[in-house]
Formats: sequence, structure tokens, C-alpha cells
Amino acid sequence: MSFWTDCLGAETRYRDAAGWRTRSIEAGDGDAVILMGGLTGHAEAFLRNIVPLSERGLRIYAIDALGHGLTARPTDVTYHAPAFTRHLIGFLDAIGAERAHLVGQSLGGWTALYTALKHPDRVGKLVSVTGAGLLLSDPDRVTESKKVHAQVKAVTTKAATAPTRQSVRERLEWLMVDPATVTDELVECRYRYYTLPGAEEALAKLVAEQPSQANRVHMLGENDLARIEHDTLVLWTDHNPTTPAEVGRRAAEILPRAAFDMITGAGHWPMFEQPDQFNRIVGDFLTKDTR
Repeated sequence: MSFWTDCLGAETRYRDAAGWRTRSIEAGDGDAVILMGGLTGHAEAFLRNIVPLSERGLRIYAIDALGHGLTARPTDVTYHAPAFTRHLIGFLDAIGAERAHLVGQSLGGWTALYTALKHPDRVGKLVSVTGAGLLLSDPDRVTESKKVHAQVKAVTTKAATAPTRQSVRERLEWLMVDPATVTDELVECRYRYYTLPGAEEALAKLVAEQPSQANRVHMLGENDLARIEHDTLVLWTDHNPTTPAEVGRRAAEILPRAAFDMITGAGHWPMFEQPDQFNRIVGDFLTKDTR
């Protein structure tokens, strides 16, 4: 069975976001919610969430970030945090949203928090899911963070450089607790995005620049986190292969209005591996009146 059957009733749209053609998969009515995935990911990661979350009275937009999926892949930008935020703000402008709730997984979590820091008036609630971009001051955590960046860059470069279906499968299986979660359809979807005409140069640039040492200046330190006053959910998993849950817990303690929660039986993609848990926890948070 295709994972697209989980998203029946949604629509796919293309808009100009800050000058870049941008794809979104969307459904529902109500407050705008932007779902953003991880490095070299794509909106299909959220196909099991779009309609269920929209049924909570929300307008859900799962987007391909700049350089990802079927969104534009420019080679004249530097793929650091500011570029992803500029693209996100452009998307909010394109849909006519003065502000939106942001749900970001991995790189998307980094983008969500960075955007809230730089454009607080454009952001409602925040959800950081196994989020990247967190930099705690403890020296051991700094060293650990550098190792995680290097690991992510290595496994992603292996999959994206002269990609094969097998290398793509191995990259996706690294994200999951259960390798069986990685279907042939998911592999084929990502493989085709990696091998689109003209994608090679932009993909290589993205994979080199986003997890680079130079981009670490844009990570969210403890002083940055303390300035983000939005209602925030830091959502982790019990088998995340990148940043450990202790970092998420500590970030939730520093953020002024944050809670921490854990999804069980999942790796880096809880929205795909454990959609029922994800949809319940995120849906409850987004629809609860916390003010």
C-alpha cells in the first residue's frame, strides 16, 4: 500500500517564496502550521501527519525546504540557517500568514528555533522534533555536537554523492529503529529527488554547507534559547541516532515556555515511524490554549 493513501484529501501546491519555487502538501482550515523536515529530506516524510493534524482544526503545510525535494535548488546561496529562515518567511508571505506555528524535525527544528529568534512576531507555537542546531555550553556537549555534525555529514554525503538506490536505502535505514519501515516506495521517492536533472551541483553544495563548521555560528546557544519566549515543545525519541535526548531535555529547561516529551519505538523520524504518537502529542500541543 502506498504511503500516499495516508494523505488522501490533501493537495499539492507550488508558490513563489522569496523568489524560489516552493512545493507544499497541505490540508485543512484554521491556524497555519508549517511542517519542515531534515537535511536532504522532503515533504513525503509527513504524509502520515498532514491529514490527521488538519482534522484538529488546523491548516497544515508540509514544505520542501530550500534545496530539497521539488523546491528550487539554487546554487547562488549559502545553505546556512539564515537562508532557510529567509525561505520560510517568504513562504509565510506567499500564503498570507502573518504568523504560523512551526513544527520542525532535525534541520527543520533548527530552522524553527532560529526563525523564532530572528522573527519572533511571525511565529506562534514551536515544536522541535529530534531537532538540530542546539548548542549547550557544557564542553562535553560541544564536543559531542561536533561529532554529530561530522556523522550527519558523512552519512549524508555517502548517500547523496553518486547516489544509488542501495545507498539511499542505507541512509534512510539509519534514521529508523526498524529498517522495515523503509519501503521501496520511500527509497524510490528519495532516489528520484537526488537524481533530478540539475540536482547534483545544488545537492553537493547543500550537503557540504549545512552541516559545516562555518554554519555552527548560527546554532542556538543557551543565551539564544533563553530569549525564545514562544510556547515550545521539545519532542525526542528513545532511539534517536544523532543528538541524545539529554540535550533536548536541557534545551526545554532553558527555553522559558517549553515542555519536553518522548516518543517511544522511533529513531530520527518519529512522524513516520510512530505517526499515532506523533499526531496525538503534536496535535494536543498545537490546539491547547496555553496563554
